Amino acid sequence: MTTIKHTMIAALAAGTVALPAMAQDRPASMTISTASPGGVYAVYGEGVAQLVSDVVGIPTSTRQTQGPAQNLVLLQSGQTELAMTTSGPAFEAMNGELELAPGQSYGDVRALFAMYPTPFQMVALADSGIASLEDLEGKRVGSGPRAGTGGTYWVRWLDAMGIDASLQYGGIGDQASQLADGRLDAVVTAGGIPHPSLSELENTQDVTIFGMSDDTLAGILDSNPYAVEFTIPQGTYETPETDLTTAAMWNFVVADASMPEDLAYEITKAVLENNDRMKATHAAAKDTLAENILKDTFIPLHPGAARYYAEIGVEIPDAIAPGAE
Repeated sequence: MTTIKHTMIAALAAGTVALPAMAQDRPASMTISTASPGGVYAVYGEGVAQLVSDVVGIPTSTRQTQGPAQNLVLLQSGQTELAMTTSGPAFEAMNGELELAPGQSYGDVRALFAMYPTPFQMVALADSGIASLEDLEGKRVGSGPRAGTGGTYWVRWLDAMGIDASLQYGGIGDQASQLADGRLDAVVTAGGIPHPSLSELENTQDVTIFGMSDDTLAGILDSNPYAVEFTIPQGTYETPETDLTTAAMWNFVVADASMPEDLAYEITKAVLENNDRMKATHAAAKDTLAENILKDTFIPLHPGAARYYAEIGVEIPDAIAPGAE
């Protein structure tokens, strides 16, 4: 027995004995890229990281970033194993149109599960008189990190609407503070609801949280095939006295196609089968449900994730089936 043991040790040291495939495929640790502090991404990502660490058994940490666009660049370059993204940046990355990586088509991004929809949200101090997007003309407006969903799309959309606002970029938590002390006139952002920064503003300031007009929304949906209409229900925040209509994009946790199939399966299963735990992290996770993977209309599923959906009876359309590109 001693001889066999010593022989095995020597063989392992020499690299002549192969470890089981699972041990070879499983990384020692993982990172999930999120966004800046003060937003739902940062909170939600911490929940995913802790859950994967506990259930899958691989220590997983978060990496704060500027948001979805940077997350996709980090994923493509192998600097993170999991990334959180909205549908718009994913669409652009797959088509080589991402501003952070122009001309670099990312064909190996693969969806694991849907997170929640990200509505575009707008807030100003009540005494500013700002209550619509048109009122932002000539104003100092924070739109979150430059590479975030808000920072990416608000500059395009306001320009298309002919609104000349002075857009400023930075962490959404910092910009909420700048709004409170008068250094910004308004903040337009994109994030899950209730958004921590908007809720905190309501607790300390008199604010106006407003939606989009029907014409504005129609124009956005027409020119952005990955955007959807969204209603922020009354009661989400204390201030609005009615539902608010706006545009939204769905969020997904994605991985690179090179992730081992068993690992992608385990991560997807762990998150979707522990929804109560995710909801305890943030209320937006109420939409982190298996059937909401059908909100994905163009990101191919990772084969490991697809295996899980097949097991629980979610029928995957051809447009996002593994191998669809």
